[in-house]
Formats: sequence, structure tokens, C-alpha cells
Amino acid sequence: MDCGIVASKTVLLLLSLIFWAAGAALAYVGSYVISTYKNFDDFRVDKYTVIPAAIILGVAVVMFIVGTIGCCATLRESKIGLGFFLLILFLIFAAEVTAIVFGFIYKGRISGDLEKPMNDVFEKYNGENSESHAVDYLQSQLGCCGVYNYTDWLKWSWFSQNHTVPKSCCKANTTCSGQIDHPDLLNESGCETKLEQLLQSVLVYAMLVILGFAIIKFLGMLSVCAIACRSSRNDYQPLYA
Repeated sequence: MDCGIVASKTVLLLLSLIFWAAGAALAYVGSYVISTYKNFDDFRVDKYTVIPAAIILGVAVVMFIVGTIGCCATLRESKIGLGFFLLILFLIFAAEVTAIVFGFIYKGRISGDLEKPMNDVFEKYNGENSESHAVDYLQSQLGCCGVYNYTDWLKWSWFSQNHTVPKSCCKANTTCSGQIDHPDLLNESGCETKLEQLLQSVLVYAMLVILGFAIIKFLGMLSVCAIACRSSRNDYQPLYA
């Protein structure tokens, strides 16, 4: 058998394995992005910010299918299968480029979407309702206090009734009781900036992963084209012959 054809088929089989692995990785990334955003769902207005993650999960499922098709098309030396493989690669590549574009669009909109809902949620804090649990989780996880800083609590009903800020504002491993006359025991940074940075970093991470896999798809399309052109000039032999 022609060594070039053996090498070409081996590359396609390895590419199919890469698609399976990439599908698993993308499924993890998409789930991670959605779970991270869901933890802070009370502070978001624009539900469409999870579109990039939804696209990632959809692409992950398709990639498992593509890997199977690519493997079968290579072993069965099917030109129709390889053509279908190329078409699917192109569609996935287009979907990943779309996800990257959506990511850039919503990355710039995160800041404006957070301010009003965060103020509304913090204002409803009473220590018992769902908004209170969301605020406590946010402040304790991000090490922040208030929307802009800890003095925000002075204008909300919780402080006028209790004369303290929530204990979730306290720095870790301190004897803080929420008294604002000991600001050194409080997390002085506001939560809006920290939440914005977290969501943007998650989105950037997701976009970088998508970009990496988009490059793999592009190389895959070039490989299929090269093998298809070669098979039109030569007898395309099975890998196991």
C-alpha cells in the first residue's frame, strides 16, 4: 500500500479521535460556563448571555457524531462519507465562529446588565428570602460587600433595622460582627466589579477553547480535501489491506 495513503488515513483516524476528545472537553466547558452563570442568575437580566455556552454544548454533541462518521468514512474509503464529513466540519466551524462572535458581543454587555438587577436584589435583602441567600453567596464567594462598596448597605433597609452589614461582608477568619465602625474587618470592594470580572474571565476562557477547536476543524477540512483530491487520482486503498 502507498505509504502516503496510509499516512493520510492515519491522520483522519487520529482526527476522529481528536473530535471525540474535543467533544468531551467542549461538553465540560459548556457545562462549566452555564453552571457558573447559574450560580449568579439573580444578578443577570439578559438571559441570552448563555448563548455561547449553549452553542458549545450543541457543538460537543455533534462532534461525537462527526468523530464516528469520520472514522467510518475513512475505514470504508467512502467518498460520500468523506464529503459528508467535510460538510459537517464546515458547519461546526461556522457554529464555533458564531459562538466566538456572540462571546465578544456579550462580553461588552455584562457590565451594563449587572448594575440595576444587583441593586434591586441587594435592596430586598432581609436575611431569609432567596435574594438574601443569593447576596450572601455572592459576597462570601467573591470576598466583596455591597454593589460598589460596603457603604452601600447604609441606604438599604437591612442596615436601618439591624445597624450592621450582613456577616457575609466579613473577611474570612475574623471575629467580625458586621459593624461598619471596623471597616478593616469588612470586604471593602464592591461586588459588581468582581462579578463582572468573573463572568468575563469565564467567557474569555470559553472563547479561547472554542478558538482552539475551530483551528482543529479548519485543519481537518484541509486534510479531507487533500485526501479527496488524492483519491481522485489514485486507487484509494483500505487502511487494513
